Order: sequence, then C-alpha cells, then structure tokens
Amino acid sequence: MTHRTTRERGPLRHRILRRRDRNALLAVSLTAVTLTASGCVVVHGEREVLPTTTRAEAAAALKQFTAAYNKADAAYDGSLDADFTTGALADIDSARLKAGHVNSPDGNSGHSALEFDDGTYTIPKKAGWPRWFLADAHGNKGGDDRWLLVFTRDSLSEPFQAAYLTLVAPDAVPKFTTDKDGWAQAVPANSDRLAVSPAGLGQDYATYLKSGGVVFADGPHTSGWRTDRKKSTKPGLATQYIDEPLTAGDYAPLALRTADGGALVFFTTRYYAKETAAAGTSLPARNQDVQALTKGDVKQSLTMQFVSNQVALDPAGSGKVSVLGRIQGLTSAEGS
Repeated sequence: MTHRTTRERGPLRHRILRRRDRNALLAVSLTAVTLTASGCVVVHGEREVLPTTTRAEAAAALKQFTAAYNKADAAYDGSLDADFTTGALADIDSARLKAGHVNSPDGNSGHSALEFDDGTYTIPKKAGWPRWFLADAHGNKGGDDRWLLVFTRDSLSEPFQAAYLTLVAPDAVPKFTTDKDGWAQAVPANSDRLAVSPAGLGQDYATYLKSGGVVFADGPHTSGWRTDRKKSTKPGLATQYIDEPLTAGDYAPLALRTADGGALVFFTTRYYAKETAAAGTSLPARNQDVQALTKGDVKQSLTMQFVSNQVALDPAGSGKVSVLGRIQGLTSAEGS
C-alpha cells in the first residue's frame, strides 16, 4: 500500500477543491441561464432588462384565470378566483360574486362558462417588479369585441393575477413597438413624452368628468359619460359625483409603447354617486345586487361606490387621449 506524504497530499487536495469550485460555478451558471431563458428574473432581477414572462407562461396564466373565474362564477364564491385577480378587477369581481351569493346562496343557476380563443400576448422587456403582460383574446361573450386582460405579479412565488379587464372593438387595438424577437416596450409611469403621463392620467380623467376640458377626445366614456351623468339628476332626485384616481400598488397604471410612438395605458379610478330624494319623495327601487351590497337603511339618500378600469390611447407629444374601453362595478353602498 502506497502512503502519500503531507506535501504530496496538499497539491492533490487543492486540485480537488478547485475542481469542486469550478463545478459549483458551472451549476450556478447553468441554473441562471435556464431561468433567464424561461423569462424569469433570478439574478439581479431588479436591474436586468428581460421579458417579463414567456409566451407559454402567459397562455397558461390566461387559462388558469379562466378556469378559476368560471368556478367562482358558477358557485358565486369569491374565494375560488381570489388568487388569480388583483387591483381593479379583484374589487369589481369580488363585489359581484358577493352580491350573487347573497341573492343565490346555492350558486349561479344561469352560469355559462367563459371561453377564449384567438389569444395573443404582448410581453414587454423591463427591469424590476412588477412583471406583467397583456393578453388579447376573443371571448364567447361580448360579441366581436376583444378582451384585453393585463396580468401582473410581484414575485416568482406568486401566480400571475389579472389586474385589468376591458373590452374594445377589434379595430381599436393598436399595433405595438416590438424588438426583433417580438418583445414589447413598457412605458414608464412618469414618461413626459406623451400627451399625459400614465401616472397622471387617472387624475386628469377625474378632473375631466367633473369639469370637462380638452385632454380627452369625445366618446362614450368621456363626453358621453358626462352627458349621462347630467341626465341622472331629475326633478325630485339629485345625483352628485366624486371621482378620484387609484394609482398605488396593484392599481398602478400600466402602459405599452404603440408603433406610432404613443402608448396604450390601463388605469383605475374610483367614484362615488350619491342620490338624494327631495322631501316627500323616495329613491327609485334598486335591483337585488345593489341591495345586497348596501349597508344601512335607505331613506332619503343612497351613496354608491364604484371602481372603474379604463384603457386609453395616449398620443406621443401632444393631442387628445382616447378612452377605448371601460368596465366598472359597484363595490359598496350605504343608505341614510
């Protein structure tokens, strides 16, 4: 049996350690490459500009959301899709399901499953969180309109959640700026290269609905909505509106660069509508869903809170902002 001296064993031990170090570094490198290729940000994710997800993961997120949404709608149980919604859509959806459960505790007898086809995914390259993307699909509800859903998440341990949902006409969906690999470009919330910064769009919209102005182009969700509000005040019934932007956290506006240099912006507002009946009169009867979300006794007034999410075309430089679509929902009400 051959015995090595201490001097002989030293170099051998060092070679073994160096080999282990190289193997460890190789393993880390391969892991980083694999995770980066999947669209995930693992190493210095706060600085790396990478696609926010893969197309396969985006398609899976839409599929997961749809399955959860259908289960929740069939059972009128908000807990069944709570993990797959956030922000404005979560507020609108959870209130709808709550009202449905109050009025039909055994479930939704009129449930019809939501289905999507012809889906496309616009995935931006960006640094930092949240990671998000846009799904554009045709649904079996809503006629020919396209369903635009924005999915977002704040860490790799979370599933993608739908934060925004709007329906728009097929010819209203713009073309986006993409690189040679098809990845889109996210627009910073504070961008000063647009008619209105995405961060300021919610406040400008709230101001416009109250006072009018020249920021927004005429349409059903701008001048048309202002006209409808004026009509809601009638003899014996006064209606007051208060609008405010929601911009923090999961309500933050999200924007994609369009091919013409502008941006498609998703943003959220909240508004209150207070109806007051004149002395000696009463408020109009409300449907069961409104009643289910109302606290207190409705005597002379009813204050309703709504969350509304919009999608708008914000032109480059200057020009008027066009609101393409809007979905709102009653989230609570209080009588007095």
